[in-house]
Amino acid sequence: MSWRLLDFQNYNIFENMAVDEAVFQETIKNKKQPTIRFYSSTPAAVTIGYFQDAKKELNIEKCRAEGVDIARRITGGRAVFHFNEITYSVTAKQEKLFPADISGTYKVISQCLVRGLSYLGINAGLAEEGRVLTKEEMSPCCFSTPSKNELLVNGRKICGSAQVRRRGGFLQHGLLLLAFSPGKTADLLFPAGTSRRAEKLRQSMTAVNDEIARPVDAREVCAKLKKGFIEELGIDLEEGALTPEEERLKNELLKKYTDANWNIERRKYFKAV
Repeated sequence: MSWRLLDFQNYNIFENMAVDEAVFQETIKNKKQPTIRFYSSTPAAVTIGYFQDAKKELNIEKCRAEGVDIARRITGGRAVFHFNEITYSVTAKQEKLFPADISGTYKVISQCLVRGLSYLGINAGLAEEGRVLTKEEMSPCCFSTPSKNELLVNGRKICGSAQVRRRGGFLQHGLLLLAFSPGKTADLLFPAGTSRRAEKLRQSMTAVNDEIARPVDAREVCAKLKKGFIEELGIDLEEGALTPEEERLKNELLKKYTDANWNIERRKYFKAV
């Protein structure tokens, strides 16, 4: 089976979110082949989950003062700081390779990532169970606590993912940090108490280049992740580009992703599939 590959690119966060949604909508509408995409975001950015309250769960003033973009995802989950990172994106119709539930799909994709990371010498494993958090432990940050079937290395989370399902298809994307700054992350993702939060992040998460002796760049990591998907799923990857309709839809979606009414207030004005 052949999947489309949109290989590593670097865009701003608004364009990255627009591309992911455009591919998702077109895949569902036209029952297209699955797509794997790799990208990073420049300048630095924060993405928040669809249901999050940006005003309560982010330090918006700090983000704006430091030129950090803020974008709301169509996927759930919690906030992620995109800096010196790789984001993967998998979009597919419901098919034999993927179970019909979020946790099962997480597991299949996580196993692909585990295999890819193994080629870098990183021994990652799947979190067996997500746990119920107390109110005090609840955090706006995606990396604070692993969910079931997310990736851990020596008990610390190395990849945070989020998913949306609609009309027989899904979009799952997730972030692998190449390097990690707990202080910076805490400053942006928590409105208060950042020193305590930073220490918790330091204890609970890790990054690719913290786990290996020789530093690697984004393209080398992507090459290993592609190998992991190919071998784990038994697929071929055919490098491609956005279709004309995906380009048109991406440009239309940019109006949403560059608008604070969506990113901060979650006000809908674009009709999705």
